[in-house]
Amino acid sequence: MPPCALAYNYPKPKSPTVPFASRRKSVTTWVRGVPVGSDHPVVVQSMTNTDTADAAGTADQVAELFEAGSQKVRITVNNDEAARAVPEIRQRLTDRGLDVPLIGDFHYNGHLLLAKYPACAAALDKYRINPGNVGSKHRDANFTTIVQAAIDHDKPVRIGVNWGSLDQDLLTQMMDANASSTTPRDAKDVYMDAMLESALRSAALAEEVGLAHDKIIVSAKISVVPDLVECYRRLAARCDYPLHLGLTEAGMGNKGVVASSAALAILLAEGIGDTIRVSLTPKPNGDRREEVFVAQQILQSLGLRSFAPQVTACPGCGRTTSTFFQHMAEDIQGYLREQMPIWRETRPGVVEMKVAVMGCVVNGPGESKHANIGISLPGTFEEPKAPVYVDGKLFTTLKGDHIVKEFLVILDRYVDRNYKGGVD
Repeated sequence: MPPCALAYNYPKPKSPTVPFASRRKSVTTWVRGVPVGSDHPVVVQSMTNTDTADAAGTADQVAELFEAGSQKVRITVNNDEAARAVPEIRQRLTDRGLDVPLIGDFHYNGHLLLAKYPACAAALDKYRINPGNVGSKHRDANFTTIVQAAIDHDKPVRIGVNWGSLDQDLLTQMMDANASSTTPRDAKDVYMDAMLESALRSAALAEEVGLAHDKIIVSAKISVVPDLVECYRRLAARCDYPLHLGLTEAGMGNKGVVASSAALAILLAEGIGDTIRVSLTPKPNGDRREEVFVAQQILQSLGLRSFAPQVTACPGCGRTTSTFFQHMAEDIQGYLREQMPIWRETRPGVVEMKVAVMGCVVNGPGESKHANIGISLPGTFEEPKAPVYVDGKLFTTLKGDHIVKEFLVILDRYVDRNYKGGVD
């Protein structure tokens, strides 16, 4: 039997097989109602890019990100106006019925803002602290003030080290020690060790102040994929704190998507990582939700979580000179995203659904049969008809100018029948 024929007889798996390492064991940290740790699914999070002082605009973007599937949303708290706006942002979300875990991102003056605005400290659900940006002369005192606020308000913290803002005193000490060693190491290796020391020493100090061990999440972000992978491998071996993964300053467009996917996929496949953020630079006025969709797709592509029905679509070739199937695939993908906020609550299990939109007879019928529901559109010079397959069997054949509309009706009926117990 030729290799291509095997595809048509291959049994459809009931659940994804993930030949990856088991999850690295970590404690569970609760952020509002969201558990972060190895006993729970990897959490997707994101961050606003609004001026936090604009409470209405920030609340709107938080809501958009949350409804897109971001389980936690981080906001910048960088000045008095932003700190004063946080309680209003929380209230606006509550008024919408959205129980969103809000994370406050603090740099340089977090110790001042949390002490000056206790309502802000209370409204947030987690504080992000960068040990490299809490001051130089009074670093430990400022850090302790933030940790004490977390203790007083019963909040967890993320100790987030970034190689672009590393503790320079610590780095200098370690570089000097390395230079005087009889067997000096590569400078990049020392730099990486300095990041780990900054994170772990800060976590130890937080516990000395009185913060519980299970109230700490750690991250160590780098913008170069191989270095990030190596850094997190070392970090994972030295602690059992939940780890926040993310490639810092990933970039725009394909570069940001590919680099983030490459880095996170390696680590997640090795069982490392408890919460992830894909830090994409959006186009001007671009859709901030894109980073949420990419993070979800990374986890779903690895078989680690399911967030939305998956659409399989062929790339096109000389047999598909019409762009109709491309538009249809895009329309269906958009329709599924639009429905997910509703389906997530009312259609349990729909996230596992597979949809195929294929462009010609070569792979169209086979892929359609392997999907829960699929359509094989006519390629160039093929007969103008589109067979629809449901659970591997030919259901109907569509023709004419309303194929997309008719297919979506069949799709809706399939969802009603299979994920809620409804009938046609």
